[in-house]
Amino acid sequence: VKLLVLTLPLHFFFSCGDAFSYGSRPRSLGSTTHLRSTVSDDVMRSVTNIPSTSAPLSQNTFAGKVEQALMQRFKPSKIERVITSWRLAEIGYEHREFVGDQQVPPITDAATSRCYQHAPSYVPGLKATAWWDHAGDDLAWAKSLTKSFESIRDEFTSVMSAPDKLSEGNNVWAGALSTDAESYGEGWKTLVLLNRGQWDENNAKLFPATSRAINQSGAPVAEAFFASMKPQTSIKPHSDFTNFVLTSHLPLVIPENGNNKCRLSVGDETREWLEGKVILFDTSIYHDAINDSEEMRYILMLRVWHPDLTKEEIEALQFIYDCLEIPELLSDDPGTVFMAEQRAKMVKEFPLIGSQASGGFGGVKGGKKTKGKAKRKKGRK
Repeated sequence: VKLLVLTLPLHFFFSCGDAFSYGSRPRSLGSTTHLRSTVSDDVMRSVTNIPSTSAPLSQNTFAGKVEQALMQRFKPSKIERVITSWRLAEIGYEHREFVGDQQVPPITDAATSRCYQHAPSYVPGLKATAWWDHAGDDLAWAKSLTKSFESIRDEFTSVMSAPDKLSEGNNVWAGALSTDAESYGEGWKTLVLLNRGQWDENNAKLFPATSRAINQSGAPVAEAFFASMKPQTSIKPHSDFTNFVLTSHLPLVIPENGNNKCRLSVGDETREWLEGKVILFDTSIYHDAINDSEEMRYILMLRVWHPDLTKEEIEALQFIYDCLEIPELLSDDPGTVFMAEQRAKMVKEFPLIGSQASGGFGGVKGGKKTKGKAKRKKGRK
């Protein structure tokens, strides 16, 4: 398996923090993938046709080994769209489409609209809606996070006001590490809690109330992190390249809240962040942002699996990411696979003792551990 990893095309890796996709280079918390510093109108408004993916991948490659494992672990008819997505990524296909007709109300002027999708990591057949309105009212997990807003905000501001405590975290306020990520600008920084379904134990312990709120909300979360944006900075129009996750923001600290100083545009519509109001949108559609105030803006950001995905498709996509992290899952040796499966399960367990599991990836099912163990754990901390 290790030899196979050496033959893996770079575009199969992806990074956490700013873009969630099959990606372009090895993971680094807080880094981005693929993002261009500028996007011309011609490029943004270009469209592509999905090529044929009827031919199976060669089993002598890493991608082929992943496909073979997917076929063995899942009923192929249940994950047909995931297999198509993986094959499209292998041939380097980048999906581009005008999605104005999927908006409410529909947008028909493709020549002037910015409602275009760009998704090199693309699962066919998923709805491409720029703004998922009423998410905070209709989705149970969004309601749960909204109810936890004050405790999340208070914990966040408390830790932020204690530099010594903040120094205990891992990769605190990491910026984009790639020159391809210039569209985010120097003002964008992240502090990761959950990456590819794996909790960052140090940061989860640094923000226990927030981590528990996420874990107990039942959100189908793949990533979770705080994001900061410096005053008088902007993020240029870009896509986050993946259509099978949506992005959710819980605004925590918004300068001049309600005065339209901090704004987010997705497609053709611009809205302001409002403290405590959960928003859900599709970042495979071109979007940009601005902090036009004189103070820092802070949000809690989640990547959640697209609601149109089935349970089997989510599990298959998560398995792909597990293979990228733990290639021993593809070994021909049953013992090696077993150990890799245990490792994959362990790294997704919720690290805070005494917490309920969530319905999404990153949670751990099972009962609470004993108070005695919790106290001993706390003492070691």
